[in-house]
Amino acid sequence: MNERAVHAMRDFLEALGLDLTRDGMERTPQRVAEMYEMLFDGVGKGTEDIWGETFAVESAAEGLIAVRHIPFYSMCEHHLVPFFGEVHLVYLPSPGGVAGFGKFARLVDRIAHRPQLQERMTAQIAEAIEQGLRAEGVLVMTEARQLCMMMRKDAAQETCTVTNAVLGRFRENTGLREQAMEMLLQGLT
Repeated sequence: MNERAVHAMRDFLEALGLDLTRDGMERTPQRVAEMYEMLFDGVGKGTEDIWGETFAVESAAEGLIAVRHIPFYSMCEHHLVPFFGEVHLVYLPSPGGVAGFGKFARLVDRIAHRPQLQERMTAQIAEAIEQGLRAEGVLVMTEARQLCMMMRKDAAQETCTVTNAVLGRFRENTGLREQAMEMLLQGLT
């Protein structure tokens, strides 16, 4: 337990006028500190260790690989409230760079568990795939609901934000990019 975080949370909550002696609130500073420790467990960690063993593919089998509907929860770095949604990705593997599909969920989780902006998170996921798998092309799309926007008095309750990052051959080749987008969008509407 990070006692410094617990103390700071206690001071913060008391400064807002909360009665931490009230039944049910006594352990709130500890619970909040533990929760934020878990939510930020991606801080200071790279993504290189996620890939582990990769698998070779025949260069003749140059097909796109899509992984869709990867759920995530992250924290807006401006307000420290959640934003959450799904990440969808397509990559064009290099001859030696195909990873097990579960690795992508671990990658998204690692990057999401930092104070984030959706745009930066999307770009970091794409860059990690490009670098870690030496992918020849990467397209990542993130759909999210931002509680910092939804909880305000002028709330936009049903707003969903969509960001994308395009790298490598998908950026250069319009036909390949359109094929990748088609793979991502199938079944999303």
